[in-house]
Amino acid sequence: MGSLGPLQFNPLDLAQEAWNFQKRLADGTRVLGQVEDVEYGATAREEVWRDGKTVLYRFVGDRPVSGPPLLIVYALVNRPYMVDLQHDRSLVKGLLALGLDVYVVDWGYPDRSDRYLTLDDYINRYIDGAIDHLVEASGGPVNLLGVCQGGSFSLCYAALHPDKVRNLVTMVTPVDFQTPDNMLSGWVRELDVDLLVDAMGNIPADLMNASYLMLKPFRLNLQKYVGLVDTLDNPKAVEDFLRMEKWIFDSPDQAGEAFRDFIKQFYQGNAFVQGTASIGGQKVDLGFVDMPVLNIYAEQDHLVPPDASRALAGLVGSDDYTELGFKGGHIGIYVSSRAQREVPAAIHRWLAARQGD
Repeated sequence: MGSLGPLQFNPLDLAQEAWNFQKRLADGTRVLGQVEDVEYGATAREEVWRDGKTVLYRFVGDRPVSGPPLLIVYALVNRPYMVDLQHDRSLVKGLLALGLDVYVVDWGYPDRSDRYLTLDDYINRYIDGAIDHLVEASGGPVNLLGVCQGGSFSLCYAALHPDKVRNLVTMVTPVDFQTPDNMLSGWVRELDVDLLVDAMGNIPADLMNASYLMLKPFRLNLQKYVGLVDTLDNPKAVEDFLRMEKWIFDSPDQAGEAFRDFIKQFYQGNAFVQGTASIGGQKVDLGFVDMPVLNIYAEQDHLVPPDASRALAGLVGSDDYTELGFKGGHIGIYVSSRAQREVPAAIHRWLAARQGD
């Protein structure tokens, strides 16, 4: 195979590129000065239930809704407004437009008083309390949509309380926490989580964010900011970028005991696959997840690789199990233009086909 030879650089071209870059920065400074503080949320919502810092919200759309409530359970590590980020990037808006009655659990921001909250509190107190409210209000079981870690929580809940869940949807949900391509798992399995929690109490959000960013250090710490320069003359693109940055760094601290238990049981013990999961002393047997299950995973997901989600197929007891692969990544499944076209419609079709069950 022949050599490509030495790279040739034209000094005049390099100088012109440097000038263009400086001009884009100067123009972008003026645009940034015109951009106001970005807000999130495309959809009005109303509080319908609360327990401490945990709040259940109902989304209020422009069209009538019907059918069982659809409750979204998000992860603890980020704020749930990712599912309703802005008007043209909103899973919630798409679901409401299709007539679904959509709710979300907002965990709030844990402080030192929450250090000793456990997985039992999150699953059998908060999720169960919210669902009991919805069951009482609607007269029947709910549809449950669990996202990422919230999907793992939803699997635990559905196994422990199958009579309260009509249909279960999981999105980018880790099930097998020890697939070979899971870099985050490889790191966490070597973590002395007892020492970490005993020393720190709650786990700081900044520590969590730094860990996630280092999974793709060049892409997430440098490349995206260099790419921002090319869009600085577009106020809409700048607002979209800043809104996403706001979400990324608006992360709650993690309640220490719940963090300890989740890491030890699932990342280090692979509890779903090994059949060892337990919440509040109750064994979690995914064989009791006998309601219809739709498992949506992202094909380019670096946080929850596809195989980590697809493992669910061999563990649940349901004879109505469906998988859907989305061409995108862990965040793109909520905010990309493809996601707006495909994901709400797929969830609606799947639920509608089981409405009479």
